[in-house]
Amino acid sequence: MKPLDDSSGFFMVFLPMLQIKNLSFGYAKTEVLNQLNFNVNTGENLAIIGESGSGKSTLLKLIYGEYDLEEGEILWKDTKILGPKFNLIIGYDFMKYVSQEFDLMPYTTVEENIGKFLSRFYPEEKKERTKALISVVELEAFAQTKVKHLSGGQKQRVAIARALAKEPEILLLDEPFSHIDNFKKQSLRRSVFNYLKGKNITCLVASHDKNDVLGFADQMIVLDNKKVVAKDTPKNLFNNPKSPLIASFFGEYSLIKNDIFYAHQLQITDHSDFKATVVSSYFNGQNWMIEANYNNQTIFIEHDKKIEKGLEIPFKIVS
Repeated sequence: MKPLDDSSGFFMVFLPMLQIKNLSFGYAKTEVLNQLNFNVNTGENLAIIGESGSGKSTLLKLIYGEYDLEEGEILWKDTKILGPKFNLIIGYDFMKYVSQEFDLMPYTTVEENIGKFLSRFYPEEKKERTKALISVVELEAFAQTKVKHLSGGQKQRVAIARALAKEPEILLLDEPFSHIDNFKKQSLRRSVFNYLKGKNITCLVASHDKNDVLGFADQMIVLDNKKVVAKDTPKNLFNNPKSPLIASFFGEYSLIKNDIFYAHQLQITDHSDFKATVVSSYFNGQNWMIEANYNNQTIFIEHDKKIEKGLEIPFKIVS
C-alpha cells in the first residue's frame, strides 16, 4: 500500500489487487498451507517457489476457486474468491488458470482452439487477435495443425495462448514451460512475460525453474513447511539467501561455518587455510563445477578447468 501526494493536498492510496489473508487449507487430515498472508499489485509478476509438495499448485487452485477455503479469504479487487460450494461453474471471467494438464480440443487446429474464446461477431478482429496470440507463443508454423498432432510443449503453448485470448486481469500459471524444450524456452519466456507486462496483466507463476523467475518476476514468495518463509524481489533473495532452501533454488551452494555461499563465491587459490579434496568435476558449458569435500561436507566451486579426483585444493571466499 503506497500513499502518493497528488499535489492537491490529498493522498491517493493504491490497494493491492490480490489479497491473501490468513489462508489455511488441507486435504482430508493433511494440512498443506497454514496462515498465508501476501498481496499482489496490478500488473505484477509474482513467482511462487518451493519443493514438490509445498503447496504451490494447491495455492493457485485456491486462488482460482477450485477448492473451498477452510480458513481465511482471497480477494481480487472487491470480489471475494469462493469455491465450488458457492459457484456452480469454477472460476471467474477476469481470471484464467493454465494447469499442468491441458484442456484443449484435440481434433481442431491451433487457430481454432485459440479463436474459440473470441467473439464471432467481429471476424476480422478475431482473426487478427488469434494471429497475434499465435505469434506470442511462437506457433506460427503450426496455426493450421490439429492439436492432437502437437508435442506436449506445443500443446502447453496453445494452452497459454488460449488463456490470454480474452485478456484476463489475472493469469495463474502452473509450471508454464515445463514441457517445452530448451531450444524454445528462453525466447518464449521473453515473449509471454513481455506481453503480460504490456497488457498490465497480473501474473502468478508456480515454478521449479529459476529461469522462469530471474529477469521476469517482480516479487517472489517461498513456500516451506506450509508457510510463506520469504517474500522479496528475486535479486534480494538471490543476493541474501536466508536458508539453504532459497539458495538451492538459484544454484549449487556450500555451507561453510553456517554461512551460505554460491559456487561462484568460492575460488581456488595457491595458499589458504581452507582446504578441500576434489570428489568430481562437471563441465557446465562456461566452466567446470568442482565438487569437493571440506570438513566432511560437500562444497561446490566454479573453476576454469577440470581437476583430478582426490587432489587437495586450497580455496578462498570471494563474495
